[in-house]
Amino acid sequence: MTDTDGVLLVLGSGHQQFREYLLASAAQRGKVWLFDPEAPTWQTPYIVGSTVLDVFDPAASVPAARELAAHTPVRGVYCYHEAGILAAAHVAAELGVPGPTPEAVAAVRDKSATRDVLTRAGIRQPEIARVTTEEEAEKAAARIGFPLVVKPRGLGASQGVVKVSAREDLARALEIAGSATQAGMASHADVLVEEFLTGPEISVDAAVFDGEYLPYLIGHKKLGGEPYFEETGHTVIADDPLFADEDLWKMLGEAHRALGWSHGMTHTEVKLTPDGPVIVEVNGRLGGDLIPYLGRIANGIDSGEVQADVTLGVRPRLDRSRNATVAIRFLCPPASCTVRRLALPAADPDAGLYESVPLVEPGTRLLMPPEGYIARYGYLIARADSPEECEAVLDRAEANVVFEGEC
Repeated sequence: MTDTDGVLLVLGSGHQQFREYLLASAAQRGKVWLFDPEAPTWQTPYIVGSTVLDVFDPAASVPAARELAAHTPVRGVYCYHEAGILAAAHVAAELGVPGPTPEAVAAVRDKSATRDVLTRAGIRQPEIARVTTEEEAEKAAARIGFPLVVKPRGLGASQGVVKVSAREDLARALEIAGSATQAGMASHADVLVEEFLTGPEISVDAAVFDGEYLPYLIGHKKLGGEPYFEETGHTVIADDPLFADEDLWKMLGEAHRALGWSHGMTHTEVKLTPDGPVIVEVNGRLGGDLIPYLGRIANGIDSGEVQADVTLGVRPRLDRSRNATVAIRFLCPPASCTVRRLALPAADPDAGLYESVPLVEPGTRLLMPPEGYIARYGYLIARADSPEECEAVLDRAEANVVFEGEC
């Protein structure tokens, strides 16, 4: 197929329930060609063509993009899939279209490299050690002190991340972090041992356009299931008071410059410690867990269109058109189990329950950490005037959830 107007090349469509809204938004900015590991199904309404390949491998993606560009102009390369961002950067560099450099993407994909870069730039980071043996981990723990965090170097979604409160738990944490895997992402023989940071955690979605850092969406994260770091919910406040925190934005701008991130989207996680904000990690993509979707409901800014604009070299418009608070709560079983019965209350936007969505069918096996991660059977979204009102809506809705599982 030839398209003389050119296409927006999307690498990796992701999970339909959690990423379809972004692909739909990209299609609003132009014709989309999809590179994906499987032939399109639900993606079909949003694309003009597709190529099946390993989008997580630059060695496969670059020649395929070169072949596509030979008969269809590629206007930009668009990727929101964590495992695909390095290949996307190589493709953008090959085709000469806007995007983060492969070097910048590599620096954020490897959490150890991120720490090294930011420490050299004078940006406060937690104490850290890269270890391969239990003996090395014990020496690091003696220096850093308990509690601490053990994590893989290059995975996402908190997979394999464990809080360690005592020496006797260290060996098991190393085993969990070292054996964790994620589709399309490299595993490393060594893992990270880090200082445990206290305080609430936020995430910041931002566009970086020609070197200018443009934050527009703040999510307040809720975690559960200690010693693991399962994300159980997020709250987005359109006019969040943190937007007035000049020190926070100065730090994040400096961090992006240090990492060489001059163009593209990022999702940065930050701990608001008693001693000030500290970066947990920088991700070279939009946030997951429907955070950009919550933002669109709360402030009217469509992250999918923002990314498309940045990808196409157009400065994005980030003006809020709404002023609400939106929160999502993920529903998880108390332990690994097989779903026997599930019923969620119906959405009632007038009462604040914006969405109520089951994610599994009876018979589904759900594995909780450390057996598995992101074992969610549904989610609830509330929209109200404040975080407290959202929590009240979610509490009432969750009280009416019916879930039965066989452990």
